Amino acid sequence: MAVALLALVAPAAGPATGSPTRTGAAPPTGPSRSTAAGDRDGDPAAVAAPLTHPPGAPRLPAFTAPPATTSPPTPPPDRHPTATAPTGPEPTAPHLSAPGTERGEGTRTGQAGRRAGEAAAQPDLRRFYDQRPTWGECADLPQNPEGMTCAEVTVPLDYAAPERGTLRLALARIAATTGDPKGSVLLNFGGPGDPGIVNLAGFGRTFNTFTNAYDVVTFDPRGVGRSSPVTCDHAPPPEFTGADPEAFLREAEAHYQRCLRASGPVLPYVGTVNVARDLDVIRAALGDDRLNYLGFSYGTRLGAAYAAEFPRRVGRMVLDGVDTLVEPLVEQGLVTAEGRQTALDDFATWCATRADCPLGDNARDAKRNVARLVERVSEHPITLYDGSQFTVDTLVAALSAALYSRANWPSLSLALASLIEDDDPIPLLATSMPVPVTAVRPAPGARAGTGAAAHPRTTRTGPVAPPVPADNMLVALTAVNCADDPDRLTAADLTPAAYERLLARYTAASPIFGPAQLSQVLLCAGYPPGSDFIRSIHDVPTPKMLLVGTRGDPATPYRWTVETARRLGDSAVVLDNRGEGHGGYTSSKCVRRAVDAFFLEGDLPGGGSGGSCPADAQDAEEAERAEGRTTPD
Repeated sequence: MAVALLALVAPAAGPATGSPTRTGAAPPTGPSRSTAAGDRDGDPAAVAAPLTHPPGAPRLPAFTAPPATTSPPTPPPDRHPTATAPTGPEPTAPHLSAPGTERGEGTRTGQAGRRAGEAAAQPDLRRFYDQRPTWGECADLPQNPEGMTCAEVTVPLDYAAPERGTLRLALARIAATTGDPKGSVLLNFGGPGDPGIVNLAGFGRTFNTFTNAYDVVTFDPRGVGRSSPVTCDHAPPPEFTGADPEAFLREAEAHYQRCLRASGPVLPYVGTVNVARDLDVIRAALGDDRLNYLGFSYGTRLGAAYAAEFPRRVGRMVLDGVDTLVEPLVEQGLVTAEGRQTALDDFATWCATRADCPLGDNARDAKRNVARLVERVSEHPITLYDGSQFTVDTLVAALSAALYSRANWPSLSLALASLIEDDDPIPLLATSMPVPVTAVRPAPGARAGTGAAAHPRTTRTGPVAPPVPADNMLVALTAVNCADDPDRLTAADLTPAAYERLLARYTAASPIFGPAQLSQVLLCAGYPPGSDFIRSIHDVPTPKMLLVGTRGDPATPYRWTVETARRLGDSAVVLDNRGEGHGGYTSSKCVRRAVDAFFLEGDLPGGGSGGSCPADAQDAEEAERAEGRTTPD
């Protein structure tokens, strides 16, 4: 039964949940050990103490390092110069397990001695925690909300061995309109691989309510956008037909090595565990005692990882479009393909009712014509003005992004008409990214093959930013997902019979999106095994956090919200959004008001027991007004 949310929103008893605070003039210190919560926060004297966790809490994984036989490559001179090359010996994974939790752990005296030994071995990270960003004009953005400024912070390439090199992470901020802000709200827009800065530039007004009390801040995660972007230099990934598993695995590993050479030192160090550590450095650099955070889609995985690593540093945290913490990549890919196919079928059915639908005048023809379009682009990729290729992978990715919200459907219909009739994919690319169409069209007089990367623009908003490789989002998506999953397909998993069964499952889930999702999973076969930290997250001892799950979400099904809430434990409060689309904050007024109330006042749905939002926010508002439970906006 749909229940109007505002009837369930009430101030929690006692102090506001996760009340945000901002430090004064004294800069925060680096992370140290907190015996109460097991996260790395506390006083500077303990900054080098080992990370510990309560019994049963997840242990930090070994830090991902380059293969022992391959030195991390130095970035070519024309690459994005935000990562310094590693120096010194190959890193070894520090022992970061919780004392007293492993078999054979000795007495309390032995535990104390072990803690002391680990404390001496931990690197000193205070120089990263003591920094303060210098805010200035943002470089070369197609659009820039009034008051948005940019900065950088420096983080270690490898937190276990900070002497190996550093990264500069790009930040963007829309300052609070109040003279005494509560702190910052840090945003992550998902992906993995979505750049925060471009998204905030495109959607900054969406978060205007937050600026009544907070600075709104986002960042490009390591390996993404303006933060040492990873790339494979457009090298095509290997294709597997099921004929020779051993040969494919060799080709997949060779492809990973090509990506290593093209990306520079950052590629082995991407992954959610390290990005969560980056979040804590950013929090400290912003002067906030606690992290106030809104994560969308993949950003919910990142938020959960931060909560597990730094539970006592969590302020007000909202996870919208909740990702799974437990399903392996193979199963995630199937769920994602099925959800996107459902969204595409719904779009095709809607489009067929319109006179201007480029796909046909009935649902069956519309669905078939989408499949024909995919086949056409697969056989005949389109060369863009800068010489890059609009391939079938690009088409499928653009369709996936455009289908996240029903609000995109009219634009998607027009964009498909341009692609079908004129071989022009630019409107579709613009529909699936947070920048205007003019930003991805060539400048007047530009020649084919001489696009933005060859002629970076100078704009009135500031200096020119180094170009981001066109393949960055897809490469980052693969790299992060692989880094977060310890499983790898083996030759035994890819025998002709086994592969045919796997391909059949993906194709049954979606003939359009299934093969592409399977290709992403297969690419991980060439990457080093990832961390099992995400899967081990459970029962985080944080203040209450809000999880928003949408019943009609094409990318993150509602059951993942329920599943993740169980994993996080008593701290998780679920808001059940009965609507459609990927995430609720940007599509439901009911969800938006609940999230705003949490950040601004500390109020949670049902006083902390949870709540729901009906599918039609407008109907819900009218019903609430009729019952006298709310006031008009």
